[in-house]
Amino acid sequence: MAEEHEFNAPADMAGEAEAELAEAEAVVGPAALVGTWTACDAATRSLVRVVIGGSGSAITVQVFGACTPTPCDWGQVKGLAYAANVSASIAVAFSAIYKFSFKEAIVAGVLDNGTLIVETFNHFTDGSGRSDYYTRGYFCRRRG
Repeated sequence: MAEEHEFNAPADMAGEAEAELAEAEAVVGPAALVGTWTACDAATRSLVRVVIGGSGSAITVQVFGACTPTPCDWGQVKGLAYAANVSASIAVAFSAIYKFSFKEAIVAGVLDNGTLIVETFNHFTDGSGRSDYYTRGYFCRRRG
C-alpha cells in the first residue's frame, strides 16, 4: 500500500493555535489593490489599464489592451487576492483568468513600492500556430 505524503511549505506549518486563529480570520482585504491603474509607459503595446474592484474579500479584475482608437476592454472577471504570507491579511497580489474564443490568459499582478507589476501568460487555443507569449508591465495608480 502506498504511503500518503503531505507537502507543507514552511509558511504552512504554523502551530495549531495559530492555524486555528488564521482559519477563523483567513480573509485577505483587497483595499491596497482596488482602483484604476494605468500603464506607466504610455507607449505600451500590451495592457494599458487595469481596474480592480473590491467587495469584502472578493475582487473583480477588468483589463484593457492597447487598441486604437480606444483601448480593448477584456471584460470584468472574478479575481483572487493574495496576502504576503499565510498570517497576513492585506492583499499584495492578485490573479485572474480570461477565456476567449482564441486564447486563454492568466493575468497576475503584485504591488511593489506603489507600482503594480502586471504579468500576462497568454496561451492560444485556436490552432493558429501562434506562439504562446508572456508580457510584463508597470502600472501607476490613476489619481482623481
